[in-house]
Amino acid sequence: MATKKSMWVFFGILVISAWVLWSAIQAGAETMKCRTASTATKTETIEVNDEEGHVLQLQILQGLAFFENGEIAKYRSHAIADNRLGKGGQAITYQIYTFEDGSTIVNRTQRLLVPDQSGNYSAKVTGELIKGTGRFEGIKGTASATGKNFLASKEEALRATNEITFTYTLPTK
Repeated sequence: MATKKSMWVFFGILVISAWVLWSAIQAGAETMKCRTASTATKTETIEVNDEEGHVLQLQILQGLAFFENGEIAKYRSHAIADNRLGKGGQAITYQIYTFEDGSTIVNRTQRLLVPDQSGNYSAKVTGELIKGTGRFEGIKGTASATGKNFLASKEEALRATNEITFTYTLPTK
């Protein structure tokens, strides 16, 4: 019986220790906010043929990211999307931010699209910062965003905007 009690005490100490350590890591995290504006420069579409307007897409969107500290970075997003016209959809994206000094941040996201009253789509985005170079070497963290996708006509490319907050840590130098 003492062994079971010892295991529970050990487990409790382990859980509390993990919580304290995680809190300390999060307390040292920084935040950075930006707004992106992009246009689809390449789209490949495959009809699913289970219902009208259901498509799978590979897309590349390019544009700019405007950071609250005044920096502007080139923004490129590679997306795999599953969309249903008028019903919304979801996508997995890899977003690459390239800053003027050559430093980069790579963010992997999951994007959920919901149709709004204007016929466009609102997006809720969650992501993980998976890589950085230059001054962002070793970056770790998350991203959360809200966005808007503007419907493209046959003559016009998809356009999108996002309001993004990065919460991250960098290794000490």
